[in-house]
Amino acid sequence: MHTQSGGAGTDDGSTGPASTAVEILARAKALAPTLRERAAQIESERRLPTDVVEMLRDTGVFRMGFDRTRGGPELNSMRQTEVIEALSYGDAGAGWCAMIGSDSGLYARFLEESVAKEMFDDLDMVTAGLLFPTGRAEMVPGGYRLTGRWQFGSGVTHADWVVSGAFLYRDGRPEPGPDGDPHDSRLFFVSRADVEVIDTWHSTGLAGSGSCDYTITDVFVPEERTLTFATVRNGEGPLSQPEVHMRNMPGVPLGVARAALDHAREIASTRVSPVTGAMADDYRTQVTIADCEADYAATRHAVYAAMRRQHDVLAAGGTLADLTPDERAALPLSRRHAFRTARSIVSRLYDLLQTGAIYRRSPMDRWLRDTNTMCQHVVAQDRILQSAGAHLLGGKPSFALSLGITG
Repeated sequence: MHTQSGGAGTDDGSTGPASTAVEILARAKALAPTLRERAAQIESERRLPTDVVEMLRDTGVFRMGFDRTRGGPELNSMRQTEVIEALSYGDAGAGWCAMIGSDSGLYARFLEESVAKEMFDDLDMVTAGLLFPTGRAEMVPGGYRLTGRWQFGSGVTHADWVVSGAFLYRDGRPEPGPDGDPHDSRLFFVSRADVEVIDTWHSTGLAGSGSCDYTITDVFVPEERTLTFATVRNGEGPLSQPEVHMRNMPGVPLGVARAALDHAREIASTRVSPVTGAMADDYRTQVTIADCEADYAATRHAVYAAMRRQHDVLAAGGTLADLTPDERAALPLSRRHAFRTARSIVSRLYDLLQTGAIYRRSPMDRWLRDTNTMCQHVVAQDRILQSAGAHLLGGKPSFALSLGITG
């Protein structure tokens, strides 16, 4: 269990996590300069330092998804993404961990209310883990015996709960799914104390996310601490959807792209060369900055427009089936595009700043590595295009879960 540090506080001197959307976003923006100052340390340690985790906790980011009935702020997906943007503007690793860790309240909707209250007795608890079923869960009376090794446990070094996907077995044999699937799977919640972290995270970028491998060995998981996204047990509305935990992901690349643009513009507006003159008067500089700004603005608009349309339909009592195929595909497509466009923007600005960008002391060097690394995530891959295209054409998506267009 974590302890409160009171770190960020508020303008009136009060401490403790923020409790409204306005307060959480304000604190996230206020913390960004500190995260920028700590970025080199965060990257060097390859995980978030303990005090940085507490600073994030005090912004209220980890409680964003909890219902108002639990005393949570219940931020909608657009508000959540704005908060992740603000934190990622300071440091991509911190923003990534905030994005992952803020899923606790979202997962709670797929657990029985009494179980969620028992597990998350504090709204600022952090959940981490890999959802893909790479583990093995043997069915036993009252629950499962879970064993396995998972990769990419972003934030697992400071998590309170670890959620992991695993295939089900009964008496050593694969358990078929309810819909005729040859092998059923579920998600399992395990206390961080029952998880061994393997220090594998020596990566190109996003080093501060601490996305290490981890193992769980023959740990009993009660049935009530398992879930599938097919069954909502606790809550309703726009945040009670199978892909809800993926919606705020574009906040990370968008925050980094904005940071890189502001950094490049500041340099370009003040740099004067004795040979070439003012950088602000250079044609190539003007075109590159304008082109990147145009790409950023269009990409960000697409992300928020897709989320807003989905939110409006769901908030009015509709379902995903009430969205047109184009509207349902817009969210995963805009999400993928945000990742790819952020990498493109950073790469062009890196080239624009030339040798000034190549040193490790330059944030542009880190942003180049961070955006290249985050683009290796499945949500930024071409399989998203295939699945969205198949859905738009009435074909068979190969990766429908990541799209949130099943059903």
